[in-house]
Amino acid sequence: MNADTRRLTKRLPRDIDLVAGIPRSGLLAANLLCLHLDVPMVDIDGLCEGRLFDTGSRFDHRDSLDEFDSVLVVDDSVLTGGQMTETRARLANHDFPFDVTYAAVYVSPEGHQHVDYWEEVVPAPRIFEWNILHHTKLSDFCVDIDGVLCRDPTPEENDDGDNYREFLAAVEPNFVPKRRIGCLVTSRLERYRPETERWLADHGIEYDRLVMMDVPDMETRRKQGKYGEYKADVYDSTDADLFIESDPKQAAEIRRRTNRPVYCYETNEMLNPGFLGRSRRRVTEGASAFKSEPLLAPARAAFTFSLRSYHRLWRSRRTKNR
Repeated sequence: MNADTRRLTKRLPRDIDLVAGIPRSGLLAANLLCLHLDVPMVDIDGLCEGRLFDTGSRFDHRDSLDEFDSVLVVDDSVLTGGQMTETRARLANHDFPFDVTYAAVYVSPEGHQHVDYWEEVVPAPRIFEWNILHHTKLSDFCVDIDGVLCRDPTPEENDDGDNYREFLAAVEPNFVPKRRIGCLVTSRLERYRPETERWLADHGIEYDRLVMMDVPDMETRRKQGKYGEYKADVYDSTDADLFIESDPKQAAEIRRRTNRPVYCYETNEMLNPGFLGRSRRRVTEGASAFKSEPLLAPARAAFTFSLRSYHRLWRSRRTKNR
């Protein structure tokens, strides 16, 4: 977002002297934007009440919003436009002494209708860094357990015996998702399923499937050393949209083997397949779609292409006009 917000500043008018953020994540975008523009910031309630955020000694103190000429209202993203429409209606009820324009860092293909400025078009379904672990589509994801939902066991705890069973029972969660997870994929052994299911239930973590490694003991698992391959096979057997993996090496291997996106929790990095990998997968999926729906598949592809072309033309015209 920081890089995209910085690029957005190049599209904005030069006379903006106050940024107003729409809670919650719009405040993150507004904070970044006001720093890049070197102007003060306020939230929407403050804008309506005439109350400014304290800026310390960075700016001269201003007692009233009457001293501003141009205010930019910003959100992180616009999907359907509901929040932006509600905000615009609320602000329209105030007789502000300044001009108000609207922006979002990200918009859906239809979202540009609700703002004056935007940086990037991101069609749905989409996820962002700040909501990936609480997204409504978590039910369509594969998620690792150790290193994501909880910490990894220490070498002393990972003894395939009493210490390990104590770890499984007592380890604290890193976070508890508020959404149901589609498929939990773990390198834990199948024989530890009862302890794992009990821990998940105790912490209120809901899921549809739990896939565990079916080998006799940890020694066998270590000798095989096929953690990434095993998880990639599970991922490939599902129609999941994303795999959330803790280990960077395993995340890279899962992405390479499946040609599908993988989010590495440890490094906070999205690993997307390369162009050739994406192309191969799209050809395979396109052939399958055409085979199952010979009439609808070409129509969907044509619609997607025309929508993207329309949006590029729309933004280029707006930029030229300004």
